[in-house]
Amino acid sequence: MAYSIMVSLSRRQLYLLDNGQTIKTYPVGIGKAATATPTGVFTIINKANNPGGPFGARWLGLSKPHYGIHGTNNPQSIGKAISKGCLRMHNKDIIELANKIPVGTKVTIKP
Repeated sequence: MAYSIMVSLSRRQLYLLDNGQTIKTYPVGIGKAATATPTGVFTIINKANNPGGPFGARWLGLSKPHYGIHGTNNPQSIGKAISKGCLRMHNKDIIELANKIPVGTKVTIKP
């Protein structure tokens, strides 16, 4: 399997791809205007289980320092532009995603 992730900020969706084909779609919360989620191509550089605080059940760190994909203790925020730039997912979704993808997975974030 050759997993990659594509995120559409305008749709507030994260797509898990296998060899370029979408195999799963997840809703995400994105950065608010003052702290917008960065666009570009990044890599998952680390993973953490139960990172604590507002990060929910999992943390997937991006190659852009201080940014990541994580769970949330505020599920109502999913689908909204509310974060400080990270991508938020439902805890059940981030657990599923984190269990599938390895460190080194490419993440493309589009407007």
